[in-house]
Amino acid sequence: MIEQALEEALAQCRVTRGEFSELLVRLLDYGVICRDESNVETLLYDRFQRCEQLVREWLQPLGVRLQHDARFRFIRVYPPGAEVPGMPDQEEPHHGGFRARLSQQEVAAILVLRVEYDKCLREGQVDEQGCVALSLEALELGLRNLLKMSLPEKLAERKQILKKLRQLRLIQFAGEDSEAVTDTLLRVRPTIAQFVTEATLQQLLDRQPGESDDAVDGEERLTPESEDHSLFTETKA
Repeated sequence: MIEQALEEALAQCRVTRGEFSELLVRLLDYGVICRDESNVETLLYDRFQRCEQLVREWLQPLGVRLQHDARFRFIRVYPPGAEVPGMPDQEEPHHGGFRARLSQQEVAAILVLRVEYDKCLREGQVDEQGCVALSLEALELGLRNLLKMSLPEKLAERKQILKKLRQLRLIQFAGEDSEAVTDTLLRVRPTIAQFVTEATLQQLLDRQPGESDDAVDGEERLTPESEDHSLFTETKA
């Protein structure tokens, strides 16, 4: 019965079973699809638009929630229990099996990207795709001013952080194999606004100069002590 219903739904969407499977696997594997990232993601995004409701119906029993930004043309999935902008919280607790693991430096860079994105947004320095330009030097300065941190000194480690941020579809950049990493110009995507919650951003901005990173008014640190961490809001007990 399920097989027949699926075939009928796919036929109405003009999508084959193989194409539907490819779309779901890519979405769950990467967690995000941006239409302007590559030819592959352009194809997958356009396919998603033909079968969006069907994708949502298949993800719903898993507790996985989907966010589709039609304006900036990206799709992101959130693991069970995660806080999703514009959606009510889930009541059932989950244990974070889907959650991305980010290092302390990756989390710090993402927080600074969100701050810089909001600043450019207020100043109107946003292109028609909702992206803003940011130099690596500006990212480094933001890390020092906001979190008293810095990017790794080793070139390979810097590249790894940028690669992770691009994998999360938070930035775009060219010249990743160049030795002149300091000259890299980042293109910060609007996806950053959905990736970091408003509460986390406000906590960062409310900090007073000289406060340590370990606590803010008795609350949890903004950056993790270990690499076993996710930016997704922790599940409720």
